[in-house]
Amino acid sequence: MQNKISLENIKDLRNKTGAGMTDCKKALEASGGDVDIAVEFLRKKGLATADKKSSRLAAEGLIESYIHAGSRLGVLLEINCETDFVARQPKFQQLAKDIAMQIAACQSVRYVSQADIPEHIVLYEQNLELQKEDLANKSDEIKAKIAKGRVEKRLKELSLVDQNFIKEQAVTVDELIKQHISLLGENIKVRRFQRFLLGEGIEAKNNSFVDEVSNMINTK
Repeated sequence: MQNKISLENIKDLRNKTGAGMTDCKKALEASGGDVDIAVEFLRKKGLATADKKSSRLAAEGLIESYIHAGSRLGVLLEINCETDFVARQPKFQQLAKDIAMQIAACQSVRYVSQADIPEHIVLYEQNLELQKEDLANKSDEIKAKIAKGRVEKRLKELSLVDQNFIKEQAVTVDELIKQHISLLGENIKVRRFQRFLLGEGIEAKNNSFVDEVSNMINTK
């Protein structure tokens, strides 16, 4: 027997998903009043809608910053949408803040997506895996299969959009962005970001200076 769909049920689902009232009503009807199923229904619908908009030009947006407590870690992020109107929307601005925080939390992330990872990095990871000792006695076929799986895992670690969203682990950053594309009606793209760690690289530079001085002394 189907549960009665009340206005309160619809409002509750709307608050949870951000979807329109009509879509929430349809989702509840399709799920027999089960809110969890309705949420999943709307999520899948949103992803499908977002895929259709992902090729549209996104040249507006904003630059968001995140400074972690203690001011030892910071992030600068450029995220784009199609219009300045959407760029001013609280939901878009919150998305930018969430993604900037995500980047700060994920130390291994270096690129927006796997498509942005340079070919030489991919080849380096492949060669590294193939040369590992635990694969030495494997056949070439097994070795290649294991190495491929490990490389795929490593490339996901480097990719921002492949990360599980820190505030909702069941959703990836890619899915989070697509949810907002559906919600706001415009294409949204993370264009670039930079992560800053206080003191990063200083030790390496000091070591280079020491080596340089040593070389100068030895050549005298």
